[in-house]
Amino acid sequence: MHDPVTRAAHQEGAEPPAVPAGQFAEAFPHLLLEALRRSPGTPAFEHGAGIVSRGELLELIGRMACAMREVGLGPGRGVAVSTGVSPEAFAAQMAAHVLGCRVVAVRPGYTPGQLAQVLGTGVDAVVLDRSTATPELLHAAGPAAVLSPGPAPGVGGAADLLAHPGDGRFPAVSAHPDDVALLTFTSGSTGRPKGCALTYRALAAHWSCHRAWSSIAPGFAESFRRYLLFGTLSSLVVLDFLASCLLGGGTAVIPDEDDRPLFPYAIERYRITGAIAAVPRLYAMLDLLREDPVDVGTLRALTVSGSPVSRHRLREAVDRLGPVVYVGYGATEAGVISMLAPGDLARLPDHAPVPVGRPHPSAEISVRDEDGRPVAAGRTGEIHVRSPFLMAGYWDQPEETRDVLRDGWLRTRDLGHLDDAGLLYLTGRTRDVIMVNAIVVYAGPVERVLAGHPDVAEAYVTGAPDERTGEAVHAFVVPAPGRTPDPAALAELVRADLGADSVPRTIRTVSAVPVAASGKPDKRALLEQYPSSAV
Repeated sequence: MHDPVTRAAHQEGAEPPAVPAGQFAEAFPHLLLEALRRSPGTPAFEHGAGIVSRGELLELIGRMACAMREVGLGPGRGVAVSTGVSPEAFAAQMAAHVLGCRVVAVRPGYTPGQLAQVLGTGVDAVVLDRSTATPELLHAAGPAAVLSPGPAPGVGGAADLLAHPGDGRFPAVSAHPDDVALLTFTSGSTGRPKGCALTYRALAAHWSCHRAWSSIAPGFAESFRRYLLFGTLSSLVVLDFLASCLLGGGTAVIPDEDDRPLFPYAIERYRITGAIAAVPRLYAMLDLLREDPVDVGTLRALTVSGSPVSRHRLREAVDRLGPVVYVGYGATEAGVISMLAPGDLARLPDHAPVPVGRPHPSAEISVRDEDGRPVAAGRTGEIHVRSPFLMAGYWDQPEETRDVLRDGWLRTRDLGHLDDAGLLYLTGRTRDVIMVNAIVVYAGPVERVLAGHPDVAEAYVTGAPDERTGEAVHAFVVPAPGRTPDPAALAELVRADLGADSVPRTIRTVSAVPVAASGKPDKRALLEQYPSSAV
């Protein structure tokens, strides 16, 4: 039998009935639904001046699940989600999971070609809102049902999920632990987005992953009392931290639109205890704090991730914010891998390399040589990881899956070593990739686009540290005989084909490219030869 969920049950002192769990009560999303049911009067979200209680969020999820079921959605169906950050958008995504759907996370900034590839993974419905309903997205949706987590005036044909009154019964959880729950995308070496398939079992592990940090970071759990939420729900990192907040009894705080660019001011205004920040956002925050000493004393943890952070800026962050700075390391394919806690950071000798921390308690790390054999502590090799957070594989790309997943271990393609104390250090990459605003950009597709222009004979792309974006793309082109490449035209060509994140910060024309001892083009020598390119 299904149990009714009514608004009266959300009032203080009333407890809503249990949510039907189906066969697998231990799996995601049931653990979230039960957490909401246990404390219906506690705020789940603060969105500007509004508050959504846990009971109200549970009702939203139930009503939206009923609406989705009426349009034919259920186990195994594909639901693309492209929304801004709001309680209603989160409820829509959870409703799809309640029905056992496969959620396809659509990241902002995709080109029309990339949208076609992402939505070509088998999508029966698209959830969007006014902030994301571009003509390109609507065109890529094709015959799929178009749904919105609330009124969406101007978006023709979108069915408002909130308009459904519900039928007084919360749908049974239909998710099976080994079904694919989420496709989240990373850039491919060909420029084609690769869908990392996470099962419901893996998502359950993701949603519980931050509880285990208490063994190496005792104060970390305190940060989830009032967690700052921004960015995009297509980010697995954002979802993981949001999950820890809701499962731990905290409140996710979504600032007003005007506050979102003003990161430290939002911490002060909303009394934030925890937040995540890509490296560029950290640097911008530190620059602002030099000029304006904003009170960020409520902060208990600021987790920095996405690209390497320079030692001197990390030291500045600790000096200005106190022992609340954490550095995370992970991958879309692997989830969380390690974290550097304030205690380990404080013990680092001056001028020592900065590690990416200790492995997650549920993760095993193996550093291996080129033949796949484990190497001793202190020796560099390729980092392999095994954990419950791993993807099941790349969607519809079996060869790429076999290349990175072997015997339960995932090849990260990152190079590094473990020291005798168990700290993990990154020293390089086996792939030619650049991390721009925490987004993976492969050099190869950018080079191919540039080299396809008639004014260009050869194109070489590399990355360099950057204060604004963590790393930046830099391109060097050798002109075709009698031609003069136009950097602005080349940049627009890359933008149209691969998206804004792949556009080079600089495009420099060179007459020749240095050659390394291996006989390959020496891209690092190009940066050294033209240092202004990396400014």
